[in-house]
Amino acid sequence: MTAPTTAPGTSDAPDPTDRPHAPPAVLRAAAPALLGYAAVRALGLVALALWSAAVGKSPHTLLTARWDSLWYTRVAEHGYGWSVTLPDGSVHSNLAFFPLLPWLERAVAGVTPLSCADAGLVVSWCASLAAAWGLFAVGDRLYGPRAGVCLAVLWGALPVGIVASMAYSEALFTALAAWGLYAVVRRHWVSAGLLAAAAGLTRPVGAAVVAAVWVAAALWIARERRVTWRLVLGVLLAPAGAAAYVLWVGLRTGGGLFGYLDVQRQWGNGFDGGAAFARFVADKFTSPLGALAGIGLAAGVVLVVRLYGAGVRQRQPVPVLVYTGIVTALALCASGYFGSKPRLLLPAFGLLLPLAAGLARWRTGRAATALGALALVSAVYGAFWLNGSGPP
Repeated sequence: MTAPTTAPGTSDAPDPTDRPHAPPAVLRAAAPALLGYAAVRALGLVALALWSAAVGKSPHTLLTARWDSLWYTRVAEHGYGWSVTLPDGSVHSNLAFFPLLPWLERAVAGVTPLSCADAGLVVSWCASLAAAWGLFAVGDRLYGPRAGVCLAVLWGALPVGIVASMAYSEALFTALAAWGLYAVVRRHWVSAGLLAAAAGLTRPVGAAVVAAVWVAAALWIARERRVTWRLVLGVLLAPAGAAAYVLWVGLRTGGGLFGYLDVQRQWGNGFDGGAAFARFVADKFTSPLGALAGIGLAAGVVLVVRLYGAGVRQRQPVPVLVYTGIVTALALCASGYFGSKPRLLLPAFGLLLPLAAGLARWRTGRAATALGALALVSAVYGAFWLNGSGPP
């Protein structure tokens, strides 16, 4: 296994291994990753269209006007302040949804003929390409261009990869996180801080990007025993987005620092260390059919843990491990709706780095065949999933 080409932290100057490239050259280097990722997602959309036509549903509606996409669209159209009261008395408020995606939806709708819902789809598709590019950049930086291409295509071929083609915030968040981590490993502190701030305005798990910036900065200070203004500015900028929104929600609800947590609690979301998820899996073993589902869930958790362990053995940069660990822990150990967990793991792209590095060592034809098979499975599963329970 090839070791990372650099560890964040030996100088605050631009990394000496960096070489300036003209934009066309940069785009040419990333082109195989972008084309491969686009092909995977196009296959997924074709499968969705065919499946939806067979069952009499609209693929456009599935992509833009169901589940969380409806909440984002309403925020874009009408702002915050709308809620739904359930029969049990709990209140689902749109304050649970971070603002960057709705802001972009409103901006795109304001300068085009598109509705906010369709603008959300455009934003998500563009962000997913930016995410694929960012994943290529990270993989290339750590293990070479072939690994970068494999990482981008693997991410697109995940079973729940269809979410990146929906008017959801996962693609936007992953793009910001990937480029933020790329800036971290290159020691571009101000860029890393700005990207972390934007990620913090996109999803609560933006805290993982903030932590990556802070850990990288702490490691750099420990090695260099000095502090620079770029580093300080990046560290201060990183939490600004999430902090601003959480504090605003607290002021709006009167809940102070814990106002946003109160909003999430009304949605049934919280962090219990995985106790609720463990009970959910255990309950599956009350019937023979359920036991199969329970075994599948347990195997999935074991696979995630093993992939993270492989990343540790692979000696991934510490900030990458920190980011991946936090995203994974929040996904698996939250007490919210369990059907959302695969979607919440989508930004944990560091789990795919060991697989990408391994595929990069295969011959091109063999690797392409494996990725093509995964893409086909992903396309079929995504079409089945969205026409069924979907990603709430």
